[in-house]
Amino acid sequence: MKVLVTGVAGQLGYDVMGELQRRGHNGIGTDIAEVSGMMFIRLDITDSEAVERVISETKPDAVVHCAAWTAVDAAEDEENQAKVYSINVTGTENISKSCKKHGCKMIYISTDYVFNGQGTEPWQPDCKDYAPLNVYGQSKLDGEKAVIENLDKYFIIRIAWVFGKNGSNFIKTMLNVGKKYDTVRVVNDQIGTPTYTYDLARLLVDVIETEKYGYYHATNEGGYISWYDFTCEIFRQAGYTTNIIPVTTEEYGLSKAARPFNSRLDKNKLKETGFEPLPAWQDALKRYLKEIEY
Repeated sequence: MKVLVTGVAGQLGYDVMGELQRRGHNGIGTDIAEVSGMMFIRLDITDSEAVERVISETKPDAVVHCAAWTAVDAAEDEENQAKVYSINVTGTENISKSCKKHGCKMIYISTDYVFNGQGTEPWQPDCKDYAPLNVYGQSKLDGEKAVIENLDKYFIIRIAWVFGKNGSNFIKTMLNVGKKYDTVRVVNDQIGTPTYTYDLARLLVDVIETEKYGYYHATNEGGYISWYDFTCEIFRQAGYTTNIIPVTTEEYGLSKAARPFNSRLDKNKLKETGFEPLPAWQDALKRYLKEIEY
């Protein structure tokens, strides 16, 4: 299978390319930034003509769309908002229209931020009770809409709390902070589950090999936790003795973008549809710490 992957300079796109190679598929990477150690096509997804040219020339069977603006707080800045929507909405629309024209399947990577982040019940994949809390969430929801308006052969996969080797993330931040300070304060009232891009990449290739189209939620297994719980396990596995103080979101201080308290994603649809769930996040963390050689 020939698969075009956008955003291969990022955490997920990079790992998807690796998984495609391991399985013998022909992965074609694109990005607007430099990608170390990988052949790729430079592509600005906000340029509709460029998108059409690349897809028409490469003729992929499927597109895994990982490219996105993901700087949640920076998205709130007025000077950035046009760019956020250009990348997350217009870029996604360009890709979905070209996929339709050329008969390609498409995976769109979305987020729990499309919901309102309230309550304690896990969000269902087919729930349409959308109410994004911030600019980033709204842009990803509008990207979802662009996909379903233009395509029939699509997979929309929502993820949360992402970490991978090729980029910055919460684990790397906490390892650096824990090494520098004796005590750290971490929020304990935002609940979700981490997602290791190496594991997620395996699932995405599983998915793209099928025609089981629709909405899915995908994070690692292992239960729902807070950022405080996650930090405790990070430091335990890393052998850090840093003191960790749990605080509420209010006590921690407001960020520019409102954050969801409830990032629980129900993943049962994956099993029901025949896909193998991701391993437990505790195991994923163990493998990740070995991978990054912190």
